[in-house]
Amino acid sequence: MKYSKISESLFKKNRNKLIELLPVNSIAVVNSNDQMPRNGDRFFGYRQHSDFFYLTGIEQEKSVLILSPSNEFQETLFILKPEKKLEIWEGHKLTKEEAKAISGIEHVKYLSEFEFCLKDSALKKEFIFLNDNEYSKFSTPVPYKDIRFINEIKGKFPLHTIKRLAPVLTELRLVKEPEEIELMRKACEITSNTFQKVLQFIKPGVKEYEIEAEITREFIRNGANGHAYEPIIASGKDNCILHYVKNDKICREGDLVLMDFGAEYANYSADTTRTVPVSGKFTKRQKEVYNSVLNVMKKTIKLMIPGKTINSINSAVDKMIEEELIILGLANSEEMKNKEKRDAVRMKYFMHGNSHFMGLDVHDVGNKDTVFKAGMVMSCEPGIYIEEEGFGIRLENDILITEGEPIDLLAHEPIEPDEIEKLMQ
Repeated sequence: MKYSKISESLFKKNRNKLIELLPVNSIAVVNSNDQMPRNGDRFFGYRQHSDFFYLTGIEQEKSVLILSPSNEFQETLFILKPEKKLEIWEGHKLTKEEAKAISGIEHVKYLSEFEFCLKDSALKKEFIFLNDNEYSKFSTPVPYKDIRFINEIKGKFPLHTIKRLAPVLTELRLVKEPEEIELMRKACEITSNTFQKVLQFIKPGVKEYEIEAEITREFIRNGANGHAYEPIIASGKDNCILHYVKNDKICREGDLVLMDFGAEYANYSADTTRTVPVSGKFTKRQKEVYNSVLNVMKKTIKLMIPGKTINSINSAVDKMIEEELIILGLANSEEMKNKEKRDAVRMKYFMHGNSHFMGLDVHDVGNKDTVFKAGMVMSCEPGIYIEEEGFGIRLENDILITEGEPIDLLAHEPIEPDEIEKLMQ
């Protein structure tokens, strides 16, 4: 692994919190991620299931965790048995001792023992908690490991009651432990330093994918796993495409380049967006719009406190954007008095929400009605996109909710237009 060792105490805490929320007469089974086929005889690079990593710290494929609140063995980890032939091709596989040191789990067995142990544990219980991806906007026709395992368990234990584990894990993952916050700070530090390096690389004639390559280089050089998500490097009118990922155009004099990217460090995500002038200097109009977006961002960050929700933040941001649209001459105060017209005008120039939760996934667990608590982390990303003028601007930082003032984890990343121009010169 590229990152410094994480203390097994974090994963012990996470498991203990989960065990305390499970009924006594139950077990929970959590699977590692599949190796995802790419083409031919190749797999995509492996990325561990976020829930499995949260509970174990184990990055290896074909691993399983069984938790039971009242068993003699509360927790058992199953891993591949290291075999010389496999290791010749794929490299080192964890020993039981190594898996124990990473996870803090005393009882580590080989995967060949899993079926017997599962049956032995399940037959003593009434409830079986199983995991699934319950992110509301996500769907896939691919029968991934969690789906296959749910179907297997229903067939093997038809008289047991199957329970959802995702809501319980969501409640736990939303509030970060201090160790998790430090890992996110590191991801943000790598991301911020990368942005400052890239500022000195951007100039007319540079290709978007060359900027992406510079970002990738800095991420890997500084110990990140890589990108937390596919980076967006959008110049010119493509600023207005929210999820533009082709990154294949030439950056031209007078245009802006919008960069939405974030490092993943120890599987924890950063997420930033900056929009900068390719030539190193904003036009008057570009700076006007930029300052409007920045003004909204600064006001919004102050609102990100316990008791709020993403829905309440989005409503406040919508009103701020509407005010800025009038100042920018993109709307008039008369038409903004009518809700239907007001919503249509705002949606033309700002068509996405302001925030999402962050953590082990860049769009982490939690929903728009989740009440903010200290220890939660989320993005703040207002924008204004003016397709008819050929550019859009989005800015984004990552905010830690605390009992006091919110903490901007990317506060050290340049964002003032004058500072950006100075650094680019």
